[in-house]
Amino acid sequence: MPERRARVLVVTDHASPSPELLRAIRDRTDRGSAQFRLVVPNPTTADMHFLHPERHDRAEEAEEVLRKSMPALEEAAGSHVIGSVSVRHDPMDAVEDVLFAEPVDEIVVCVKRHGLSHRLHQDLGDRLRHYGLPITTVDEEAHL
Repeated sequence: MPERRARVLVVTDHASPSPELLRAIRDRTDRGSAQFRLVVPNPTTADMHFLHPERHDRAEEAEEVLRKSMPALEEAAGSHVIGSVSVRHDPMDAVEDVLFAEPVDEIVVCVKRHGLSHRLHQDLGDRLRHYGLPITTVDEEAHL
């Protein structure tokens, strides 16, 4: 019986993956068979209403960047990657939408850390630990 591939959720605030994120995906693939699901939080501001046209325009722009990035992501993963831009702006909300909709075995977090939340252990990686899943946090250099 073939080994089941681990289902790895990747959350990043960049529709275009950073070199550090691609390296983390390669490293995870080297440790064993994995299926990757990447989600990018909606790039609009938090106070913008769900039905505001700009919210949809920004999501479409991010989807286009993500589509162009898929070959690099799939090369790093060594297989097909499922990727999407969430309707949610908050990364925690975007992750929870996926966690409640599909099975996930581990999470890779690649979002900008905010100084105070990191020092208070309230950044995204720390907030996700209560799900009991392995969390890998990717630290990035300045990424545009």
